[in-house]
Formats: sequence, structure tokens, C-alpha cells
Amino acid sequence: MVERKNKTASQKEANRLNPIRLSDVQADTSQRIITSIEEFNRVLGGGIVKDSVTILTARPGAGKSTLLLQISSDVAKKGYKVLYASGEESETQIRLRSNRILNHIPDNIWILSDISMDNVLRAIEEIDADLVIIDSIQTFVLEEYSSRAGSPIQTIECANALVEIAKSKDRPRAVIMVGHMTKADEMAGLRTLEHLVDTVIYLEGESDESIRTLMATKNRFGRTGETGFFSMEEEGMVPIDNPSEFFITKREDGLDVPGTALSVIKEGSRQITVEIESLVSRSFTPYPSRIGECLRKDQLNTLISILEQRGGINLYDKNVVIKATGGLKLRETAVNLAIIMSIVSSVLEKGIPNDVVFIADVGLTGELKRVPSLESRIKELDRMGYRRAYICKDGLKQKLNLRNLKVVELRNLQEVINHVFDNS
Repeated sequence: MVERKNKTASQKEANRLNPIRLSDVQADTSQRIITSIEEFNRVLGGGIVKDSVTILTARPGAGKSTLLLQISSDVAKKGYKVLYASGEESETQIRLRSNRILNHIPDNIWILSDISMDNVLRAIEEIDADLVIIDSIQTFVLEEYSSRAGSPIQTIECANALVEIAKSKDRPRAVIMVGHMTKADEMAGLRTLEHLVDTVIYLEGESDESIRTLMATKNRFGRTGETGFFSMEEEGMVPIDNPSEFFITKREDGLDVPGTALSVIKEGSRQITVEIESLVSRSFTPYPSRIGECLRKDQLNTLISILEQRGGINLYDKNVVIKATGGLKLRETAVNLAIIMSIVSSVLEKGIPNDVVFIADVGLTGELKRVPSLESRIKELDRMGYRRAYICKDGLKQKLNLRNLKVVELRNLQEVINHVFDNS
């Protein structure tokens, strides 16, 4: 018994780690694998950290495997070794996809089609992989546990094994795991999985639309809420370098189409100009339709009620349909004034000039409300050459030196309606 205690004590002594000064810890850009896919780098905070564990989740068909295969190819071309382990697809299926989306298949990519995490861990050591991709974590099992694949025990223990191999001080590795998504658009499994990893990123987009949005909801190495935009094409996921141009319909000067209005949304660290379209038509049923493809139905109903009561425009016998160009989801209240003005434009059948932008929330009283980061939004509009922006009264906290943009500060919705359509 004494010998066992001594052995345990010696093991503890061997495993003991001494604290070091925070200022002595090395954390520079060399600790990241910087890909050529700038939108992906942006979401991760500048690239893949070499000893990080990331989980990517999305609906089926959103393009998770396609994006990860493109990342594998890009990283492999830079000289890193990549292991792509799939518990869902065969080697042939992965090769067929790579033939479709990759111009050239680098020699530094290894494929393993197996559900055994033990085999994956052995392959990581044999290949000495720099980047490990697991598609998907819910399909793998460790032999020492008898539960089935996808059970909480197997999922967490497989993830723990990957975290341990990624965080090795002697040989750090980057790991990207795919996680299944539930019907409620949440990552399947226990919340412990999200706490276990360093970064959680969501890939959003409908299978019948080309736009894909990549967003970080957790990131220990960068800003959360950072967003990257991609277009799903035949050759794979194509980064959208200038989202503002993608989300706006290009029209000839002087061609003002009724039912459209522009606003600016903040996605992570950048400002994006978006176009909102409205279609108002006569209803032949007792209950007119309220359809908002880009926002929640409750939000749309609230804005319509404000417009009726505070803007003096009756919509009780009208169908109202709202859509954002490019299929972008509108989550910010900064677009509320633009949504209302697009509806007004459709009702009056009068177009709003395409160099006019609306940036304000609208209260139940009809008063305009200030929105966050208003100054940076205004500066971006001025840089892009827009001529007029409507905001709330006293909305700017500092005086801006603008070259092109005229800022119109008004108090309420009725003043905006009168100003826009009296001047148009």
C-alpha cells in the first residue's frame, strides 16, 4: 500500500505544471494558419489557431462539407498536413465532391472514412496532421464506451479526446468538428460540447438560395458576432468580398422603383448596405397576408401597426410582403425605418431615390430612435457616395466631416414620410 502511495505521489509530481507570467506567453500571428479564404479568416478572428478546437454546425445541405473541403485544400497547399475523417461519407463520395469543387487536389490531404475515433487518433499520430477535420462528431465512437454513436457519452468523450490531442504542448494541432443541427436550428447534443470547444460557428442559408452566412457565436480568439458571406456556386463556396454590392440591386440613375428602401446593418466589424423590398397589394380575404421572409412575423406586424396609427396609412385591406435582396436576415432594429418607408413607397407607388438611406428604429409612438454605431454607419455611407441619410433628431454624438452625404435629422415617422415624398 505504501509503494502505491509513493507511485501516485511521483506521478503527481511529474504531471505538475508551474505557473508562468502572462506577459511571457507567446501569442503572435505565427500561432495561426491563415487561409486564402478571407471571409473564413474574418469569422475566426484572423485564421485558424494552431491548438484550437472549432465546431461548425448548419442545416443539412447548407454546405458544411463543401466549405471544409475547400479549407482543407487551401491549408494543404500552404504545406500543412490535413486529415479529413468522415463518419458519414465514403472515400469515393468525398473524392467526387473534390473533383467538382477543387481545381487541384494537394498531396497533403488524407481521407479516413470510419466511425472509430480510436482509428482517427492513431491516424493523426501516423500522419502527424496539422489540421484535423471531423465530419461529424456525432457519428464517431470510442471503443472503451459501449453506448451507441451520437449518445451524449460518446459525443462528449470523442470531443474530449480531440481537445486533448489539439492542446498538446509538445505537438499542438487544429481541429474542426462538424456538429449536427436540430429542427429548432440549434446544435444537437449537450451544451457541454459548446463549452468544451474554443470556437462555435454557424453556417446559415436555405438550400434553394445561393447566399450563405458564416457567423461565430463563441470565439476565444476573436470577436463574437463576426460574419462572413459566401455564395454557393457549382464550384463550391465563393467568398463575397463586398457584401454591400451583393445585397443591392444595381439600377440606372434616376430609375426609382416603388417599394424599395435602403438601410445599413452592422455585421461584426463592418457595415453593410442592404436593400429592402415591399409589395403591398389588395386583399380579397378578411385576414390580409403578412409575409416577412427576412424578419420575424411579430416584428412585421408591429411595424405595420405603427405605420397605420402614426403614419396615417391604412393597411387593413392590404397584403404586405417584405424581402431583403439576397435573402439576408434582418435582425437589427436599425432597419425598421427603412422597412416602413419601403411599405409607404409601395402604397403610394412612388419610388425613393437610390442614393437615400434610412437608419433608425421607430418606437410605438412613431418617434425615431437612435441605433448603435450610428457614426460608423454614416461614415461608410459617405465613403460609398450616398447623398442623403435619415436618422433621429440629435442622433449623432459628434460632428462628422462628410464629403458626399447630407444627414437629415427628424423627430418622428410622419416627418420622414412628408420630407421624403415632398422632396422626391
